[in-house]
Amino acid sequence: MQQRTILTHADAMKIIEVIRAELEKGGKGAAIAVADEHGELIALLRTDGCPLPSIVIASNKAWTAARERKPSKAVGTSSKEKGWPMTNFGDLRYTAWGGGVPIMYEGQCIGAVGVSGLPEEEDMVLAEMGVKALVG
Repeated sequence: MQQRTILTHADAMKIIEVIRAELEKGGKGAAIAVADEHGELIALLRTDGCPLPSIVIASNKAWTAARERKPSKAVGTSSKEKGWPMTNFGDLRYTAWGGGVPIMYEGQCIGAVGVSGLPEEEDMVLAEMGVKALVG
């Protein structure tokens, strides 16, 4: 028998609130997605000024990070360096862009955060900020 830690809706909202507040400070818009350990969406926020394509992209970044248990950027870098197409995963939700970060707790992936709408580096920083707000 195995015990699992589950990411709750309250946890997801804590993550979203930290990132939302940071976006608001800078007057920036983005989409913030928080997913469970399978990559399935728990919560999503599209802030004012967020580009519409970023809604799906943020969700896909979280999905990729949860499924692969590593940042979405690392998945994309591996694909590029090793010369295999992202379509090899067999699901078009996999993305190579940075901004998806797994939430690791006591050695297990309990979910992921995806941020999209800003330059990739900013998306990555914000996603990490959200994870750290929950698990330090």
